[in-house]
Amino acid sequence: MELVDVDPDRIYPTVGVLNRGRGLLYRDPVAGSATAYKKLNRIGPSVLVYSRLKAFEGAITVTPSGLPESFASQEFPTFTFVSDADADFFRILTTTQNMWDALQGVSKGMGGRRERVKPADFLDIVMDIPPLPLQERIVEVVSVVDQQAAALEVEAESLLRVRNAALGDLLSRGGEGWSSAPLSEAGTLARGRRFVKSDYVKSGLGCIHYGQIYTDYGVSATRTVTYLPESFRGSMRLARPGDVVIAGTSENVEDVGKAVAWLGDDDVAVHDDCFIFRHDLDPKFVSYFFASPLFQHQKRRFTSETKVVRVSAANLNKIVMPVPPRDEQERISGMADAMDTQVAALRAEAERLRQARLALLSGLLNHTIDIQSAKLEV
Repeated sequence: MELVDVDPDRIYPTVGVLNRGRGLLYRDPVAGSATAYKKLNRIGPSVLVYSRLKAFEGAITVTPSGLPESFASQEFPTFTFVSDADADFFRILTTTQNMWDALQGVSKGMGGRRERVKPADFLDIVMDIPPLPLQERIVEVVSVVDQQAAALEVEAESLLRVRNAALGDLLSRGGEGWSSAPLSEAGTLARGRRFVKSDYVKSGLGCIHYGQIYTDYGVSATRTVTYLPESFRGSMRLARPGDVVIAGTSENVEDVGKAVAWLGDDDVAVHDDCFIFRHDLDPKFVSYFFASPLFQHQKRRFTSETKVVRVSAANLNKIVMPVPPRDEQERISGMADAMDTQVAALRAEAERLRQARLALLSGLLNHTIDIQSAKLEV
């Protein structure tokens, strides 16, 4: 590690490490006068860095070759590479289950969040590393797959931006028979009720947790990914088919207020960090409104930015939604739906490539796939 004394008059760009080998987390810069640390670790380009506290979750990576000067606490030890070690190869190695398992194996402590991986224990990890020429050839092959998957994700994100821009244009333009109303007049809002992950069972009453709205659902859903015991039905607050479920809490302003239209056949339980919006509109149209720039612009006036970003039911009720005739609602949601179908197809192809990458890399490392045949196939 390259430790530097903290200067109270200096601003320090800081980084962390994401779990499962997903790279660096770029944090907000910190003033030297605002940190309790007396020393910081200078994080340079093309060095291996991991989180001692979260190494057991695979929080390890190799920094980009073009990384500008950055800093982290001493909880993020760094290592430079010897001459016969390719930094790009080790960056790929940090994305493998073998690496994560090895880190778990040397984690020591009282369990869970108290576990740590000491640098000396990290250096004791033994892995089968091919010679430098083969490292470079593996990087060449795997990088092609990574670039293809990244290009698909970029295309999907670009299409989402086009969709949102189109929604913004259509909803702002208005037309004959259009009206507008605050959410308090367009429908009713009700907060869900508390349940915890330990309540989940394999089947029963479908339930929607606020965190799942960001990770597991699109603009609408017909099935839930988790369930509660049927005995909970009487004590839960339920969304009916056609209701829209809105996340009232998030770690950032961009995600808070994300919505999913529930289109399943049965009622579902809703977590108390969500709101249920009951209405007589096209459910997908309402859900797309919550994804539109029109909603995003309005919600920023009403969100509280602390460690957890929240929006209250009282403030959500103040947000004004355009209300076109029903056939126009369905036309707008149909247009957006068609674009979402293309986005889903692109992301499914990117995921297929990522799964193929895992199999390819595993085969290259355990010698069951020949590097030359892999290059020809890719």
